Amino acid sequence: MKIGFDHNKYLEEQSKFILERVNNYDKLYLEFGGKLFFDLHAKRVLPGFDENAKIKLLHKLKEKVEVIICVYAGDIERNKIRGDFGITYDMDVLKLIDDLRDYELKVNSVVITRFEDQPATKVFINKLEHRGIKVYKHRTTKGYPTDVDTIVSEEGYGKNPYIETTKPIVVVTAPGPGSGKLATCLNQLYHEGKKGIKAGYSKFETFPVWNVPLKHPLNIAYEAATVDLKDVNMIDPFHLENYGLTAVNYNRDIEAFPVLKRIIERITGNPSEYKSPTDMGVNRVGYGIIDDEVVRKASEQEIIRRYLNAGCEYKKGYIDQETFQRARMIMEGLQLKEEDREVLVAARKRLEKIKKVDKEASSSAVAIQLDDGTIITGKGSTTMCAAASALLNSIKHLAGLDDEVHLLAQETLEPIMNLKIKNFGSKKPTLNCEEVLIALSICAVTDERAKKAIDQLNNLKGSQAHSTIILGKVDEQLLRKLGIDVTCDMIFPTENLYYNEL
Repeated sequence: MKIGFDHNKYLEEQSKFILERVNNYDKLYLEFGGKLFFDLHAKRVLPGFDENAKIKLLHKLKEKVEVIICVYAGDIERNKIRGDFGITYDMDVLKLIDDLRDYELKVNSVVITRFEDQPATKVFINKLEHRGIKVYKHRTTKGYPTDVDTIVSEEGYGKNPYIETTKPIVVVTAPGPGSGKLATCLNQLYHEGKKGIKAGYSKFETFPVWNVPLKHPLNIAYEAATVDLKDVNMIDPFHLENYGLTAVNYNRDIEAFPVLKRIIERITGNPSEYKSPTDMGVNRVGYGIIDDEVVRKASEQEIIRRYLNAGCEYKKGYIDQETFQRARMIMEGLQLKEEDREVLVAARKRLEKIKKVDKEASSSAVAIQLDDGTIITGKGSTTMCAAASALLNSIKHLAGLDDEVHLLAQETLEPIMNLKIKNFGSKKPTLNCEEVLIALSICAVTDERAKKAIDQLNNLKGSQAHSTIILGKVDEQLLRKLGIDVTCDMIFPTENLYYNEL
């Protein structure tokens, strides 16, 4: 894989800039947009970017940092899913706490935002408190967002509890967007001001990249990633007016800036030091780009992946047609098409060959493109699904084993298939990726070839995959756990309703 981003240069520049900003205050509330851990979008569009760059940055500053985690009560109530992990937001909060502790970062508390006594949220609060996690409940701020007099008063921010903090940098993060991070920061600024503490606010938002052109594929890929939020990249008019410099921001930050500026000025009693929403940011990711062409191509591929994923989400009923059409418009706006994804073309060609042999075949095909560009395919059968077949073929190739080598004997697989039908109530015995890999790991105890193959699983990280049908949750999540970027054609494997969701 070609590298387009210098991770070390970025870390050095970013940590220096944050420390410069915090020197202006007694305490800095730093709102983290995007993913604090496992920022896979950034990794895909900036080849060379460490998916955990943000947390490694904070680890360097651990003596000065503590963390507040926000989660919107409504997201808990409706079991909102974090797509890249396939887990609900409440479970992601628990995972986030564990991961932060692994990096020796102090977790101050969890803030439940826009809390309205929702039953599922109460259960989650109990779960946290029984494990010794502080929980604060913030209700909707009266007057927000336009009535500044009410917002900055005892009837507004004053109604919500103050969160006791002890470090000069307070990172405010969340499982996803719309979790109330900004409101929590402003609530704290209000209370700190009442206590005579000079507190400031800054935002760490990786995308859009403010010092990269507006229509650069890197910034367009951000729009593709947020089609459900309808984010639109724009030239920051406040930055242009005050400095005569072009900077890229997005519509929500630009629209909110005048009110946000007034709120901060009312809280502090002083004119705001920020003349534009771009001023508020501390992100230096643009300075880490070392090969623009590599970043462009990677971003274009991400836009295609986002379109294909949006299509599957639409078929499943998770997003509306307008959102799906927006994903299509973004892709076509750069004169891209789904066939520009090489692994997609390979999967469809393999399916065509299957159909030529048997026109009635209901099989599917999966293609995996390895890091060196080699494309390996697999087809579905009564024994195993196409994704499992492609996985086995890929690790055999990486292990230098002949394609004709059978790593799993039928007598090994049949007991598992019988177990699924007779004991687990499955309608079909076909083995998924997880079942096949477990079988292979057992065989690896006595079979050297199986061991050589399974030892190659880590080398699949960064590979691309495409399926000619919508994959089940188990297969899709396993491929993602292996670090494979997978897309699917917008076709359900069967007419079944329940079993297509498994």
